[in-house]
Amino acid sequence: MAGPTSQRPTALVVTVSTRASAGVYEDRSGPVLVAGLSDAGFTVGDPVVVPDGEEVGAALRAAVAAGHAVVLTTGGTGLSPDDRTPEQTRAVLEREVPQLSAAVAAYGVEHGVPTAVLSRGVAGTAGRTLIVNVPGSSGGARDAMTVLAPVLQHAVAQLRGGDH
Repeated sequence: MAGPTSQRPTALVVTVSTRASAGVYEDRSGPVLVAGLSDAGFTVGDPVVVPDGEEVGAALRAAVAAGHAVVLTTGGTGLSPDDRTPEQTRAVLEREVPQLSAAVAAYGVEHGVPTAVLSRGVAGTAGRTLIVNVPGSSGGARDAMTVLAPVLQHAVAQLRGGDH
């Protein structure tokens, strides 16, 4: 939950990129998600940038322990041999919300990105935290926020005991 100075729920963005975490290039999708979450009513800081692999799971477990309402990951959901974000996420999730990931992929396809169906991103809950894997491109992040923004506050309310 948000700190004493804010009634807005907190969110965290985890950018999954071995190259961005090494400083090889700038994270472009993380800031898109930060802006989208802020616009959707969440208190959110700068993205946490981690390499592909076990550090993703560690960042997710830390975010759940910190009580963030929403955690969005960006990157690591494709078919590349190093893309392991879905596997790391599933190890943290207690319940999956498959239609959320399906809606993000469907939106991409419907808006001219046929390769959106290749995303292996997952969504679900761990404790009172909603975790969603979104694409690693800035366009994919924008598309994901278009799908997610209208439902995130409702999802958080439900996770925290609110009515349907």
